[in-house]
Amino acid sequence: MATITLKGNSINTLGELPKIGEKAKNFRLVKNDLSVAQLDDFKGSRVILNIFPSLDTGTCAASVRKFNKEASELVNTKVLCISRDLPFAQSRFCGAEGIENVITLSDFSDGKFGKDYGLEIISGPLSGLHSRAIIVLNESGTIIYTEQVSEIVNEPNYDFALKIL
Repeated sequence: MATITLKGNSINTLGELPKIGEKAKNFRLVKNDLSVAQLDDFKGSRVILNIFPSLDTGTCAASVRKFNKEASELVNTKVLCISRDLPFAQSRFCGAEGIENVITLSDFSDGKFGKDYGLEIISGPLSGLHSRAIIVLNESGTIIYTEQVSEIVNEPNYDFALKIL
C-alpha cells in the first residue's frame, strides 16, 4: 500500500507501483471506439503509461495535453493515457482539445488494470479511481521508470519521464 495525499490529506492505494526491471503486466483496456487494447498491441514500441484519476480535473487534463504535445516528437513511442473515465468522455475530451498524438484508454469495466498495477485508491473521496502515476516501458515491455505522484493534485515530472527515453 502506498500513501499519497489529496490536498494534504492522506489517502492510500491498493499497492505499490511495479518495480523497475520487471516486465509490465499485460492488460485489457477499452478504447474510445469500445474495442479492446492490450499491452501486447504495443510490443516493439516504447510506451509511456500516463495514469490519472479523471480527465474532468485540471491536472489530469493538463497531463494529457502535455504528453500530446511531447508525443508528436517522440520516436517509436506510444503514450497511453489511462483512467476510469468512460470511453465516451475520453473521446469527447480529445475531440474538444484536438488531442491526436496520445491514446486514451479506459479501465471503467472492472478496474483490473488499477488493481494489477497497485494504483487503485482505496480510501478518501477518490476511492475506486486511479492514483496519478507514470510508468515507462522499453520496447520489450520492461519497466524502466516509475513515478507515483505523492500529492495527487500535482503534475508528474514530465521532463524526467521523457528524458529516460
